[in-house]
Amino acid sequence: MGSIVEMQGIIKSFPGVTANAGVDFDLKKGEIHSLLGENGAGKTTLMNILYGLYKQDAGTISINGEQVNFMNPSDAIAHGLGMVHQHFMLVQRFSVAENIILGQKSSREPRIDDLNLIGKKLTEISDLYGLKVNPHAIIWTLSVGEQQRVEILKALYRGAQILILDEPTAVLTPQEVKEFLEILKRLTSEGKSIIFISHKLSEVMEISDRISILRDGKKIETVFAKDTNERDLARMMVGREVNTNFEKKVAEPHEVRLQVEHLCANNNRGLEALHDVSFDVRAGEILGIAGVAGNGQNELEEVLSGLRKSTSGKKIVCGKDITNMPPHKVGIARVAHIPTDRYKTGLISDFMISENAVLQRIDREPFTKHGSLQWKKINEEATSLVKRFGVKTPSIKTKAGKLSGGNAQKLILARELARDPYVLIAAQPTRGLDISAIEYVHHALIEQRDLGMAILLFSTELTEILSLSDRIAVIYEGRIIGIINREDADILEIGLMMAGIKRPSSTLEQTGVIES
Repeated sequence: MGSIVEMQGIIKSFPGVTANAGVDFDLKKGEIHSLLGENGAGKTTLMNILYGLYKQDAGTISINGEQVNFMNPSDAIAHGLGMVHQHFMLVQRFSVAENIILGQKSSREPRIDDLNLIGKKLTEISDLYGLKVNPHAIIWTLSVGEQQRVEILKALYRGAQILILDEPTAVLTPQEVKEFLEILKRLTSEGKSIIFISHKLSEVMEISDRISILRDGKKIETVFAKDTNERDLARMMVGREVNTNFEKKVAEPHEVRLQVEHLCANNNRGLEALHDVSFDVRAGEILGIAGVAGNGQNELEEVLSGLRKSTSGKKIVCGKDITNMPPHKVGIARVAHIPTDRYKTGLISDFMISENAVLQRIDREPFTKHGSLQWKKINEEATSLVKRFGVKTPSIKTKAGKLSGGNAQKLILARELARDPYVLIAAQPTRGLDISAIEYVHHALIEQRDLGMAILLFSTELTEILSLSDRIAVIYEGRIIGIINREDADILEIGLMMAGIKRPSSTLEQTGVIES
């Protein structure tokens, strides 16, 4: 069968880096062809070129045998391409139907198209592919999984036969991932063709017909999924054997560093999101917070880091009450924070790497003296952190928003640990990262635990919770419904607790506190 997309010898360079170095790629009708590679390997750049967002420096692109020269995404859309970006391109205060027609010409100009007719057409498309969503719902009221369906519907509504999906499962819960992969299979059975960019080897193996591996801007190989395995894919991605199933020594917890007592807080709509939450984290241990996304994890993370006020209860660090202190004072109390959204909350994208590296300390000596920034000291510290934590960047003067996900996460980790904290709040620390970056972050967290740090880990990845945690607290509908020692943890029991079902257990009190 001939290829409906052919990219040959694609070269693309940016200042200080070659993103694509002569890459060949093709896509056949009705297949799912996955692009696999580490952060910064060139996957998204290659697809941005295909979609008309970037112009290649050299190389050719053909669609259905016709050589094309896209100047912008409109040209790509006219040729039947649609792209769903890792960070959704939706207007939060618009309805689903309004987002769908945004940027398109109206058949009733100068009036906009009839939104009821648009809604009916969307319902037909959503029923056909199992992309169920209310066309009149406002985007901000939808879950992340539903918003992703809107992005796919937007592409299908515009007639896309070829879908480019950039890290489509990075922000989905395990249940949403399962549903999403079924939707992709349904799309290809109806004749659509899909390019699937991902870091998650298990998903790539499950969904792909073929897999192309990129490393350092070059294509290493294209293989059939049936002829390979996760270990071989990881080795091709990284260029060495990768081990994420590492052995860690038994934790030796000491004094309590973080106490959370009867904490309550509201969500953005003024409704109670946290109810009577209590737990503690000790020096030298990792307490994992497990739960399906949307059960109060974000609100708990924000309350503990000072980004959201609690309505009642206390948070105490090393005996000091820091309840409802702002983030700056929480930081002074030596609480470090790796936030869920590394670009929105963790970094100032338009600031240089050097500035971001000392963000919370930039107003104090040695980085500020007599009211003036000491750039020599700032640059020395940034250079040291970038080198020590292996942040790949052309320069410390590069804007932080230009960093790949893995390197952005390494920079945040470097900055937070450089503050020598008593407590580290690590929220979704490996979300969207490749296997090599995940390995790095996991080892760094275990190393800090062994050095005596108290770590609170938020993750929707149950395998990550089980791999890293010494104790596991399960949150459901804003309540901690149980805390279990890792050695006593049963996956089935935790899964039931995540669904709100708690069974009596010898290791679990009804109050959710471990028996001493």
